[in-house]
Amino acid sequence: MSPVKKVTVAAVCAALGIVLPMAFHAIPNAGGIWLPMHIPVLICGLTAGAVPGAAAGLLAPVLSSLLTGMPAAPILPSMTCELVVYGLVSGLLASRGRTGRLALDLYVSLVGAMLVGRLVGGALQALIFSAGSYSLAAWATGYFVTGAPGIVLQLLVVVPVVAALERAGLVPPRYPEA
Repeated sequence: MSPVKKVTVAAVCAALGIVLPMAFHAIPNAGGIWLPMHIPVLICGLTAGAVPGAAAGLLAPVLSSLLTGMPAAPILPSMTCELVVYGLVSGLLASRGRTGRLALDLYVSLVGAMLVGRLVGGALQALIFSAGSYSLAAWATGYFVTGAPGIVLQLLVVVPVVAALERAGLVPPRYPEA
């Protein structure tokens, strides 16, 4: 993929990371439950690579916070770090995993990024953002229990969207047909 196309994909995904959560925030606490900002960041990493994915993970929450007030300022630093990791790790894993099966490659990359992002987010909460007042129970509840519907949504939506983008020729296919 050309550098221009990577920047374009990152910009579109960052924009979706602003617009998509706006629809969810009409419902109280829906952002933390459905995790809509995560979806375009993960898609960006899987389609455009680690650096554009990380850029989308940085831009989406920061611009969204400036334009809409969500995420709120106290949540912004930890959420930004988490999303940068999602975009970075999904892109790194996608560039290295080659099983010959598109769906398997994408799911391994997606789940790996989701786990690493949650581990890094929890570690940063415990060590920096909420040092001394953050527990394992708070981490598990915040990153897995409350966000369970969002995790399921990501698993149901991200891989089919990436596969559809490849089929439509909007991003280069992982396995071009000979």
